[in-house]
Amino acid sequence: MDTDAVLDLLKETAATVITPRFRALAEGQVFEKAPGDLVTVADRESEIVIAEALQAAYPDALILGEEATSADKTLLQAFATAEHSFTIDPVDGTKNFVNGSPDHAVMVAELRGGKPVRSWIWVPEREEAFVAEADAGAYLNGTRIQRSAPADGAELRGVTSSEPLRSRAPAPLQIGDSWMCAGVDYANLALGEVDYVGFRNDWPWDHAPGALLVAEAGGFTGRLDGSAYAPRRVGIPWLIGAASAEVFEEVRGPIASLVG
Repeated sequence: MDTDAVLDLLKETAATVITPRFRALAEGQVFEKAPGDLVTVADRESEIVIAEALQAAYPDALILGEEATSADKTLLQAFATAEHSFTIDPVDGTKNFVNGSPDHAVMVAELRGGKPVRSWIWVPEREEAFVAEADAGAYLNGTRIQRSAPADGAELRGVTSSEPLRSRAPAPLQIGDSWMCAGVDYANLALGEVDYVGFRNDWPWDHAPGALLVAEAGGFTGRLDGSAYAPRRVGIPWLIGAASAEVFEEVRGPIASLVG
């Protein structure tokens, strides 16, 4: 499938499976996978649609969907060695979706040898399509985006969904509340709305799409040990998406001292 075809798949799936449930979820259509971790019928049904289409187009690829992995943890083990794979987050920001917030997204990333090569983030309620391809740029609705690094000495604008990090952050780290949706967080970072984002968890479906988008827009995503984000390394707390490698290094130490 070419890049436009995958984007069309996400748009059509959202239009037929996800958006009709937005602010219209019936009783019994929202579940808890774990305390505070919600899933809806929209998540489950849309993942099946996307996964089946990708598997039909790429029979030899591993499809790592968030909901499928919740039921079968061996998928993560297979993902660690797969030469060709796709990640799917069918409704990123499920809590937002359940609570009626437009800040939710449909996300897919394609990986070769464990490295993201293409990614798609579709924000249906805002009709925003973020697409990235390795070494070919990042785009919003077909227009290339390239963010500028903050000026030397400028106050850095950061966000996180982690309340403990927000409340403990000392000056000059002024960290606000994120959009509670990795796809929207990464998109706003790529657009220059913020300078860095702190993420507590590192599931590949949450970060492979956005990390590629940010990289192609001029930014950097890495871990507290200073290494660049690699989707196959899973279960290591904290990622920082940043406007540049320099911003990443500037905020990495203070954040590590707070959460380490």
